[in-house]
Amino acid sequence: MRSSTSRILTTQAGSLPRPERLIELNAARAEGEIDEQQHRAELDTAVSDLVSRQVGTGIDMVGDGEFGKSVNQKVDYGAWWSYSFQRLGGLELNDAPMNEITHEAKPGEIALTSFGNRRDRVRFAEAYADPTSGVAAGGGSIRFPVCRGPLTYTGHEAIAADIRSFKHGLATAGLEEGFMTSIAPASCSRIGNEHYADDEEFLYACADAMREEYKAIIDAGLILQLDDPAIAENWDQINPEPSVEDYQRFTRRRVEALNYAIRDLPKDRIRFHLCWGSWHGPHTTDLPMRDLIDLLLSIDVQAYSFEAGNVRHEHEWKVWQDVSLPAGKLILPGVVSHATNVVEHPELVADRIVRFAECVGRENVIASTDCGLGGRVHPQLAWAKLESLAEGAELATKRLWS
Repeated sequence: MRSSTSRILTTQAGSLPRPERLIELNAARAEGEIDEQQHRAELDTAVSDLVSRQVGTGIDMVGDGEFGKSVNQKVDYGAWWSYSFQRLGGLELNDAPMNEITHEAKPGEIALTSFGNRRDRVRFAEAYADPTSGVAAGGGSIRFPVCRGPLTYTGHEAIAADIRSFKHGLATAGLEEGFMTSIAPASCSRIGNEHYADDEEFLYACADAMREEYKAIIDAGLILQLDDPAIAENWDQINPEPSVEDYQRFTRRRVEALNYAIRDLPKDRIRFHLCWGSWHGPHTTDLPMRDLIDLLLSIDVQAYSFEAGNVRHEHEWKVWQDVSLPAGKLILPGVVSHATNVVEHPELVADRIVRFAECVGRENVIASTDCGLGGRVHPQLAWAKLESLAEGAELATKRLWS
């Protein structure tokens, strides 16, 4: 993975807006109106166009936009997680809707509450219930899978096809490096479990299954990004609120499972994405970065991506004044946000980048987005934000290498 040796490099966090044509194709595919070969050919074209557009916008470390994880809805930001449902064996559709999924706790331990009872939703129930408030309501009555048999990875053909599309796009643009996202074990395991003895056994089953996808991405010569909002977001799904110490203990087991899943894989080809759940909402119950930083740095990867541009977490750059970034590690702070339609000014973007560079060293900072932009803001705004990101990185470079 490259570092910012002579200038501030740029990247993005994964999901990018799907073109209308791809959305139409996904819908037609779901209805059986086009065959897999036609869909794949059009997807190849869409991914190639996306890679070229990222390069033209000024993004150095490009991704496939998660286009291969698309579903047939126009607003498909949940595909970062739900794509895995089609790539895992042993799952059946849950009888209960998403907002009623719960996890059983052992005596003396904590467990996730239902999605519908998370503390931010409870505190701002009126806003979440009001469709005109701009707050994302969440899963509602959507039904998600539950594990009722041995968990296996069945997505070999799907990940191979995604890799082919992306590598074709990289080659067309003359690039050698690109990243592809995959769900981490802790986030994967948030579906229901009715087969394994306990949640920890299920967690490691997820680690074993998803490891096959991690290896496929790395073996293809790509950078692996592990998406894992569960590390931070689970905090809001435990009701009543636990102690920070208990939550850290609860989360450390999930970090251990992740490190187990990536054992023996080249760490300089892996980056980790942390977020507090990217839905539009108040986020007043987010756990502070200071309470997560040691857990984050114990994840055995080279680079750490995290939200740092939205108004709930921008101030937390100060944490890095008191933390020593281990040698050889990189940070990918979000310096433009998916949480607002306002396009950040390049000068503000540069200010944010410089703060981090002054804390951990300019060569260790790669400017990124808070989270995936696909489905969160209008496509025109998403691309404007990426342009501002690139312009801000240029301004930061002038300041830091003057």
